[in-house]
Amino acid sequence: MTAAPESSLQIDVFSIFPEAIDGFCSYGLLGKAREAGLVTVRVHDLRSQAGDPRRSVDDAPFGGGAGMVLLPGPIFDAVESCSPPRPLLLLGPAGRLFNQEMARELAEQAASGSGGFSLLCGRYEGVDQRVVDHLVDGEVSIGDYVLAGGEAAALAVIEAVTRLMPGVMGNDASLVEESFADGLLEYPQYTRPSVFRGWAVPDVLLSGDHGKVACWRRAQAIMRTIEVRPDLIEARGGLSPDEVRLIRQYGYAGDLPPQMQGP
Repeated sequence: MTAAPESSLQIDVFSIFPEAIDGFCSYGLLGKAREAGLVTVRVHDLRSQAGDPRRSVDDAPFGGGAGMVLLPGPIFDAVESCSPPRPLLLLGPAGRLFNQEMARELAEQAASGSGGFSLLCGRYEGVDQRVVDHLVDGEVSIGDYVLAGGEAAALAVIEAVTRLMPGVMGNDASLVEESFADGLLEYPQYTRPSVFRGWAVPDVLLSGDHGKVACWRRAQAIMRTIEVRPDLIEARGGLSPDEVRLIRQYGYAGDLPPQMQGP
């Protein structure tokens, strides 16, 4: 008898390129999670709700201008025909910036009983504003740059959220130690061989002393974040006195500005 999934996440995606979404979601951890029943991804083709033989889903904007705009009719009809899980989020440049915190929020909502969420992929010059005003529950952006459509953004959201669901990663400890889990980037990782082209793995990782390894990894994560993403240090309220002592112990000699030093 097969054990029931630990929890189930449902994601509905509305797109004019459903094969792009479904194909990506059939591989890797996400594909295995779908097979195990941990995640359900339903993809809806907006063209299936088009009302003309050419399956048109876009038209020129009122008032003139370059480009085309997705019609409201096919989008409303597609959403209303299947009662997707809410919230329904439009992928677009005007939305809340998607990050690990938002991924965690969506995963926790699903795990606590909401069941999941839905994504609407924009295209061309965007969607009719009435979709924004009267259909979706919000907008989300994956960064301050322009894409041809929302499919790539939707895939980023799907992968970031699904890997936080219980059972998807297999080893849930990976979620605790990875980048952004504690407002820090992840520490450097090494594997075999211990020496490659003259470059050796740090001795501490070969010592078998788990306590020393943990301290080294913590120090490396902090120092890497200071160097590459100091904004993350500031966002978490700076470093604690213990963290400052730790990185000094492991050789960090740089000056720490006041905003990186916690209370």
